[in-house]
Amino acid sequence: MDSSSSKKSLVSSSNRGSINGGGGSISPSSYDYSFKILLIGDSGVGKSSLLLSFMISNCQYSLQDLSPTIGVDFKIKLLTIGGKRLKLTIWDTAGQERFGTLTSSYYRGAHGIVLVYDVTRRETFTNLSEIWAKEVDLYSTNEECIKILVGNKVDRDSERAVTRQEGMALAQEHKCIFYECSAKTRENVQQCFKDLTLKIMERPSLLEQGSLVVKRQILKQEQFYQEKHNRSCCS
Repeated sequence: MDSSSSKKSLVSSSNRGSINGGGGSISPSSYDYSFKILLIGDSGVGKSSLLLSFMISNCQYSLQDLSPTIGVDFKIKLLTIGGKRLKLTIWDTAGQERFGTLTSSYYRGAHGIVLVYDVTRRETFTNLSEIWAKEVDLYSTNEECIKILVGNKVDRDSERAVTRQEGMALAQEHKCIFYECSAKTRENVQQCFKDLTLKIMERPSLLEQGSLVVKRQILKQEQFYQEKHNRSCCS
């Protein structure tokens, strides 16, 4: 399913907030809402490639040569929708790792979850039901969290092991939005993440949480500068 043209016209984006693994900073006064989005699924399904394709829409390097993610990585994307400035913090973790105590904190507070499988590897599709969807139910702390099921690598259609109909049926079973994408050709990648963001903004409870995050960050920043000012006055 693609976003309508009217929705697309509301959305603009910026990569200037891109952060890899926690470096850099963005002032909380530069956005109105902050949302946490997770990428989950088996190792090698193309989660990191999908994320980079979304972050850098005109990248010239080969996405197929990316090494598997070690541990946890995140990137930040700034979007403007309907005049509202959004900060998306998108988390990516290695699918082959079982982090134990990290698992629950990884899911905590997520506003959107992207469940990814490889259309050419049936076991990655099966594992979404048997492993990943169960983890979402167990650890997700937002009952209204928006979920999107993504079948990646549709550019390799001749090697397909999972039909589109099967993907749609699984998405319906778990009440997910459904997309088939290609990180390599970037087919549907932008639409996938933008549609997810639009759905998050349609939920009042998620919108309120996203606003509260920003208010807390602004308060912490103000306290930091006030303490810094007080120390300089007293020195």
